[in-house]
Amino acid sequence: MPQTRTKVFTAHLPIPLAEKIDQMAARLDRSRGWIMKQALSAWVEQEEERSRLTREALADVDDGSVIDHQAVQAWAESLSTDKPLPVPR
Repeated sequence: MPQTRTKVFTAHLPIPLAEKIDQMAARLDRSRGWIMKQALSAWVEQEEERSRLTREALADVDDGSVIDHQAVQAWAESLSTDKPLPVPR
């Protein structure tokens, strides 16, 4: 398997967070670096998805595909009643 190139990052972490990372690494029998790589990978994926959804929503707005605020508010308020309104379209 080819070796993946890497780059070292350094970050100052609050002691309580660093201790939690150390505890997780010990519990999982993994290195700190592995824990950090997993956490950063998940965060980057989450942020990329958030960015994609934001761009998609802005494109909907540009296309005029929006739902009236009052309709959404009425729907949300109806959810706690015996007869909730249908999802606004």
